[in-house]
This record gives sequence, structure tokens and C-alpha cells, in this order.
Amino acid sequence: MAGREALHANGDGWAAGPGGVRMWGRYGAAGLFLLARNSSGPVVLMQHRAAWTNFGDTWGIPGGARDLHESAEEAAVRETVEECAIDPNHVSVVGAEVTAGPFEAVAGLPGGWTYTTVIAQTSDGNTLATTANEESKELRWVPVDQLEELQLIAPFRQALPRIRQLIEPLI
Repeated sequence: MAGREALHANGDGWAAGPGGVRMWGRYGAAGLFLLARNSSGPVVLMQHRAAWTNFGDTWGIPGGARDLHESAEEAAVRETVEECAIDPNHVSVVGAEVTAGPFEAVAGLPGGWTYTTVIAQTSDGNTLATTANEESKELRWVPVDQLEELQLIAPFRQALPRIRQLIEPLI
């Protein structure tokens, strides 16, 4: 029974997004907007997603599916550790906001899907070393004022004005 419960708690799978589009994460998804500073000012860790991933060949923040018993903050940090090999002890979460959803169930896909952007800072303010896993083409610390120059995941691009408001006190 424990194996079946663990399988059921895993968030990997599809749910209904806007207009019935499939969105990854049976229990929603979360990503980590991780801020640091370098010589150019405030930077954020960005991920160029591998072509085979959901929204492949676009840039976004590291993140992914939430498991059943995870908070958005826990999921965002866990996914960033998996995708970027950062040390979670050097990450300080400062806030979170749902930036997409919830969406209605359609065509056999469960509804209620949300995406939560988790705002965090590196604990010492400096950029962290990263190592990309197979879900990434590239990881890069990007100046906050240059984010729009990247080919961003559409929902992230739409949420960016609100995210900028949330991070303004931090930068």
C-alpha cells in the first residue's frame, strides 16, 4: 500500500490549463525566482529549458510539479535543487504568489491547477554555482532588467510585471 500511496502523491502528470491546454503537475506547479547580485546589479537564475520538456526551448525560472503533500515553497526549492544542483541551505524564501490559474477541469484532466512563483534570495546575496540537469539547455544568472530580452515561457512573460512589483523592495 505504501508504494501505491507514494505513486499517488507524486505530482508528475498532466492537469487542465487555460482553454484545456495540458499543464504539467497534477497538483499544480511552482518555480523559484532566485535573486542575487553581481557586478551588473540584481540578477535572477534563469533556465533555458530542453526541447523535450513542457514549454521547451524557452526561458523560465527553475521549477516543476508539486507533489501532493508539498507546499509551493517546498516544491520550488526541491525542483531547483534537482534542475540546478544548488545548495538549498543558501536559499532564503521571502514570499510566494499564484501567478497562473486555477483552471477548470476539462476532457478528463483534473482542474484546479495553479502555478506559484516563489520569490527567494541567496543567503549571502551572491550568485550560486549551478550545474544543469537533462531538463536544461543552459542555466544563467540574468540581470533583472534584461529578462524581456530572452524568449520567455509565455505565462512567465505575462506574470513578469506582477513579479517585478513583488521584488521591487528586494532590489
